[in-house]
Amino acid sequence: MPSRVEDYEVLYTIGSGSYGRCQKIRRNSDGKILVWKELDYGTMAESEKQMLVSEVNLLRELKHPNIVRYYDRIIDRTNTTLYIVMEYCEGGDLASLISRCIKERRYLEEQFILRVMAQLTLALKECHSRSDGRATVLHRDLKPANIFLDIKQNVKLGDFGLARILNHDTSFAKTFVGTPYYMSPEQINRMSYNEKSDIWSLGCLLYELCALSPPFTAYNQKELAEKIREGKFRRIPFRYSEELNTLLGRMLNLKDYLRPSVESILQSSLLSDSVAEEQRKVQARAHRKSAGSDCAAQKPTEAIAVSVAELKLREQALRDREQALKDREERLEKREQELCIRERLSTEKLAR
Repeated sequence: MPSRVEDYEVLYTIGSGSYGRCQKIRRNSDGKILVWKELDYGTMAESEKQMLVSEVNLLRELKHPNIVRYYDRIIDRTNTTLYIVMEYCEGGDLASLISRCIKERRYLEEQFILRVMAQLTLALKECHSRSDGRATVLHRDLKPANIFLDIKQNVKLGDFGLARILNHDTSFAKTFVGTPYYMSPEQINRMSYNEKSDIWSLGCLLYELCALSPPFTAYNQKELAEKIREGKFRRIPFRYSEELNTLLGRMLNLKDYLRPSVESILQSSLLSDSVAEEQRKVQARAHRKSAGSDCAAQKPTEAIAVSVAELKLREQALRDREQALKDREERLEKREQELCIRERLSTEKLAR
């Protein structure tokens, strides 16, 4: 039986756009917290409705730990409204995180940025070479506002080009609302969008996580297009490693064929630890599924003993990691101070 609007309780509105609202909801059957996007299709042309159906079907097919999970769709023909029910990400989006960092005058840890890079690249890998053998999916709208965080700070890729269709922005001129900071050189030159265009946008996004500002900024689209075509940008702050800076530079290569593929990014030594961690998570999930029946049979006292021991180990690991991060932070600050002194001395020399 198809789902109905009455099967859910609206808790509050998270945000709204020209297409409709995004609301936090509760599923009545089990109390699960989700979100739905409320989309008005009444004013859409037939071709746009078809594109919308294709996008929703695509969301339904994409199943990956780092892609926002689709749960349901409800069509309210009386009000010409489509509701897309999706996973709720408690941690907000990366755009909000960047804004908080600017406000608090703090930078994000390199370890966190590498984890974001690994998880997003794995999500793109699933899109570019689908595990179910289906056609390649290009995201087309990678930006901090479309990347969400769950309660464990894992990233989830969302909004696969939906905004473009829902705002009737199917022509080139309207593809980007506002200033398109993540537009690739080939898009500016009106060439075809490909997998490497997603890599460019991912590079811009990761650059902004480091520098708290996109690599190319301008006051209008014309000026921004010129800067992107030129392809010059400042180094990310010196607190971040040379390896990370180099990889970002490769992702932001003006020639799309010289940008690394998702496989190449995942194989870089820089991401080896983060990728291994994600693989461990996948294996653990598979193990939990297969061992579900064994867990049910386990005695409660045994289960408690295992979880307490596990918690102690986790606490110790977190303490060790915290100390390591603190030591690294001190080293980086010292390095940054030394670099500032060097810069000042060289400037003074030049002034003489």
